[in-house]
Amino acid sequence: MTEEKLKTPQKTKDKSEKMGTMPIGKLLFTMSVPAMISMLVQALYNIVDSVYVAQIPGFGAAPTDAVSIAFPFQMLVMAFALGIGVGGNSLIARYLGQGDKYSASKVASTGLVISIAHCLVFVVLGLTVVRPLAGLFTKSEQTVNMTVEYLSVCAVFSIFMYVEIYLNKVNQAMGRMIVPMIAQLIGAITNIILDPIFIFNMGMGVKGAAVATVVGQANSMVFTVIMLFAMKSEATISPKYVRIKGKTLASIYKIGFPTIILNAVSSFTVMIMNFLFKLFDYAIGTTILGVYFKVQSFVFMPCFGLNQGLLPVLAYNYGANKKDRFMKAFKVALITAVSIMTVGLILFQTLSGTILSVFPHAFGTPEMKMQAVTAFRIISISFIPAAFCIITITMFQSIGYGFNSMLMSILRQLVILLPVAIFICLVFKAEYIWWAYPIAEIAVVAVFIPIAFKTISKVFAIKATISQQENVNAA
Repeated sequence: MTEEKLKTPQKTKDKSEKMGTMPIGKLLFTMSVPAMISMLVQALYNIVDSVYVAQIPGFGAAPTDAVSIAFPFQMLVMAFALGIGVGGNSLIARYLGQGDKYSASKVASTGLVISIAHCLVFVVLGLTVVRPLAGLFTKSEQTVNMTVEYLSVCAVFSIFMYVEIYLNKVNQAMGRMIVPMIAQLIGAITNIILDPIFIFNMGMGVKGAAVATVVGQANSMVFTVIMLFAMKSEATISPKYVRIKGKTLASIYKIGFPTIILNAVSSFTVMIMNFLFKLFDYAIGTTILGVYFKVQSFVFMPCFGLNQGLLPVLAYNYGANKKDRFMKAFKVALITAVSIMTVGLILFQTLSGTILSVFPHAFGTPEMKMQAVTAFRIISISFIPAAFCIITITMFQSIGYGFNSMLMSILRQLVILLPVAIFICLVFKAEYIWWAYPIAEIAVVAVFIPIAFKTISKVFAIKATISQQENVNAA
């Protein structure tokens, strides 16, 4: 398709048009369920390494702690991949809602180059800062060595993850939700098959888990690349559309930066929490938090999958100035997220002991396991308010109010969570630190839900005024 044709708003029956016409319930179902399945598969990625390394005999909790310490650094690496992907996703969907395929192609092409550039930075960091970083969170040299083995492999080969995540965000912006799901399945199945082979059969230990992970990511990337270029696309990826300057670059960062901050702050928070555990001699806290983040992903990931389906729907209908559809999608997503989190709350309150049995060498005594059960039950109180936060953050991103999303994240995990955690450790005991999570989530929800609905009314009122003025000028 020529550049001139791409610049002209298209009225053909593109696949993305369903986001402006299909009934909201059915639309969210078709858009979100494949993404939710994809994210559940991603949860397998998160937990399978921990489950297998927890079976390594003779090292106690060291392998589990190594993967746990590595986790926030992996979150930081992924933060930039997700941020650029979300920025591109929202803009592409919005441009397609306006019928502007040329701008959508510029964003899709430029975002891929930006994503790869960020990846190269983390390759360098993975080779230089891993060891001193790991030493901040544990007194065990054995755990530090295992952390270095694991993280070095994951960081050096992170290009596979970066390309796969970005291209799948492009697919989602065009309404293709099945391709990302299959890509995730390919990666997860590869990882599950290779983990025991590399860890046990080949005697690679923790490093084997990292190798299995990157091989799975490579397979996912190859599939995604093949499918993107094999299928007819409304947004074209090509060097001729790359614009590493000006409005395109700024727009991607403006929307994606809050997602980067959201995940980077999460990474920073986990690091600080691990440092507090070391500082207050609560070593089991690192093990508990590491296992918790792997297990809770089975609750949170479906909500993140819901977000992936919701974001292009909201962005498209905002671009098309369809407030009723926008509001209905937002409210249906809130109800769905709360329902998912309620199920998670019930499971964590009733089955935490059973869940923790999957990690036999992580908790050496019944008393240690009971501490973990108590922690799981306390943190899970935050699940329902977290549902409101997750959906509200996505809503702000869809309309270009990325600062609000960033502010929510900062309040949750810096302004409230960490100070409360430090206060609890100083005034009470370190094992009560888990109460900081529900306190932070509840406080942020109380502040931002009213702001969210006021913001929606404001942005659509502005759109209505502009539309009226255009009609007057046309007349």
